[in-house]
Amino acid sequence: MPEHSPEVEDDTGSYRSGLPGFLGTIDEWIARLEAVVLAAGVILMAVNTCVSVVARFVFGEGLFFSGEINRILIIFITFAGLGYAARHGRHIRMSALYDAFPPRVRKVLMIIIALFTSVVMFFLCYHAYDYIKILYGRGRILPALGIEIWWIYVWAPVGFAITGIQYLLTAIKNFTGDQVYLSTQVVDSYADTETKR
Repeated sequence: MPEHSPEVEDDTGSYRSGLPGFLGTIDEWIARLEAVVLAAGVILMAVNTCVSVVARFVFGEGLFFSGEINRILIIFITFAGLGYAARHGRHIRMSALYDAFPPRVRKVLMIIIALFTSVVMFFLCYHAYDYIKILYGRGRILPALGIEIWWIYVWAPVGFAITGIQYLLTAIKNFTGDQVYLSTQVVDSYADTETKR
């Protein structure tokens, strides 16, 4: 008998915000920006790595700037991906106690968790901005590319800010919605992962 894998909802299509009006429009624009940034970053990293490997085998030497480009892209993808994970409810959750509570208590806890996480993200955004100012003052540059190092870390405060906004929108969605939401469109539930035999 063939094995049946659990059904997983496909979230790769176009994103529709669960928020009404202007907040929904902001949410959808941020989602589009994240999708473009993540896709472009991953594609550029793959192309850069492949070209460097081919150059190493064909010419006996890789591209001297390839490592620096990948470093930039890793930082770029990491901080752009923060908002994506929050938007799609893909963040790590420690939910042993949380799951034991009834839905009303879970809703209140989710609002508190989302608001607290939003504050933490904005706090980190502020300190990331301060770090960039320090790097800017030092004037260090990347040896191969010759660009100032502070440019690499610009995505850190942007990523933290977008994630903070996403958690704030999640708290608003939990205030206004009937169910418990992990993000503006993801309802807190567990999929049936039993396999049929």
